[in-house]
Formats: sequence, C-alpha cells, structure tokens
Amino acid sequence: MFQGSFVALITPFDKNGQVDEAAFARLVEWHIREGTHGLVPTGTTGESPTLSHAEHKRVVEIAIEVAHGRVPVIAGTGSNSTEEAIDLTRHAKKAGADAALIVTPYYNKPTQEGLYLHFKAIADAVDLPIIIYNIPSRCVIDMSVETMARLAKHPNIVGVKDATANLTRPQHVRRACGPDFCQLSGEDHTALTFLAAGGHGCISVTANVAPRLCKELHEAWQQGRVKDAMAIQERLLPLHDAMFAETSPAPVKYAASLLGLALETCRLPLAPLSEATRNKVRAAMTEVGLLN
Repeated sequence: MFQGSFVALITPFDKNGQVDEAAFARLVEWHIREGTHGLVPTGTTGESPTLSHAEHKRVVEIAIEVAHGRVPVIAGTGSNSTEEAIDLTRHAKKAGADAALIVTPYYNKPTQEGLYLHFKAIADAVDLPIIIYNIPSRCVIDMSVETMARLAKHPNIVGVKDATANLTRPQHVRRACGPDFCQLSGEDHTALTFLAAGGHGCISVTANVAPRLCKELHEAWQQGRVKDAMAIQERLLPLHDAMFAETSPAPVKYAASLLGLALETCRLPLAPLSEATRNKVRAAMTEVGLLN
C-alpha cells in the first residue's frame, strides 16, 4: 500500500512559538517537488505531544490541502488516551488523510491485551487504514509480533512503522502478518537493511533535509540497483548520526533552519541545541553536500 521515502515532517514554529502555517505549507510543497513519496505530519518529529488539539488538526489539514492528492498523507493521530486517538483519527479521515499513524500508548504501559484492545477500538471506530507505530525507546512498551498478527486480521490495520532497530523483526512480522502487511522503518540508520529484511519503506527524520537523496535510495532499491542504494546510505550516514546527536527533532529543526526552510524553534521541554551538536549538524550537512 505504502512504499518508499515518507518524511516525518517537522512542525515549524515562528519566533513567538506559534505554528508557522505558511512555512509548513512551503515545506510540504518543497517535499513534493523534491520527490518525497509521502508525508507524515503530527508525529514525534512534528512535536505532536506539545501541539494543542486545534493545532494538531490544523497541521494535518494543511498537509492534505497542499498535497492535494499528489502524494499520500499519513496523519499522526496517536495518543495514550484511546478516546483522544479516536477523535484525532476521525478528524484525519474527515480531512482526507490516506491513513493514520498511531503510536503505542506511552506512559500508561498497557499489557499486550491492552495494546490489542486499544488499536481494535480505534480501528472499529474509524474506517481509515491504520499504521501501528511501535517505538519502545519512547513508549517503554514493545508490541509483540503475536499481538501485531492479531491486529493484522482487522481490515483497517494495514501496517507498522517499526522503530525497534531489530532487523529480525520485519522477517517475523512478514511471516506472521503476510507479505501485504505494510512495513515501514522508523529508524534511518537501518532503513536499507530493513528493506532487505522485507520492509517496504521508511518514515524518515533525515528526509526533512535530504528528501531527494532519501527518495533516490528507495528508488534504487526498488529498481534492483543495490550498490547504488548502499552508496547513498553510506553517504547519508554522517547526517543520520547528526540528526540523533540530541533528542529529535531539535537537530533536524536546526538543520532545516540552515537550509532556510523554517526556524529552529522547538517547544519545551526540548532544549536548544548545544554548540557542539550545532557544529556536528553543520559539518554533516556540508559533508553530505547539502551546504557549501
């Protein structure tokens, strides 16, 4: 259903800390021109935990309006409250999203049965394709392959964004859920290896500032040009390192500011980058060829 390079979009803020709608619209248009295969607004990289419900919904609407059907939009609609996730997912469907990305409930720490019931309730309530977002490093919990296989039987649950960096996982998921269950990597460093293990694409942080290189990597893989894909991944490695030198999305927002795409402003509790990380980001972007 979904394959290639999807960008986990940042949410630009203006100098007063408000959502910069004009900058966000320009960002979406730039990604489409650069060849990004799909857009993912209001995810972790979009600082969704700090957006009000009104801001969250407006950001989703802008992405869909600007994309205008040219590329798919997978709206982040997850929450650790099932009712809140249902509300955000209903809005995404009404706004015209192609799918919803729903994170495993953070902080609550549900059991596997709780995870199953949470996602089933959302899928039952909203007729929209759902991508499970499994990111144990941020949510503490790890959805098991067995739980995912149970959920994959639901017609509205169509795939997973896997940010475990466990490269045996996509093989087990493919075996348990079938080859048509969409597997998108959520981890830039291992994206190419994830494809080799049975994945279909990546929801990428790095693609915020290197969209053309990221889409070329996936297209090279899809066309069987494995050496070309490996060369691009090797070229991107220092940029991947820099994007996670401090808590994301602070590094990638600084990188975006160097390209004139948006201000580097993040909302608290994310702190401004240290000077050492700024230097690392700038050096990586120069090495990759994004800055002179």
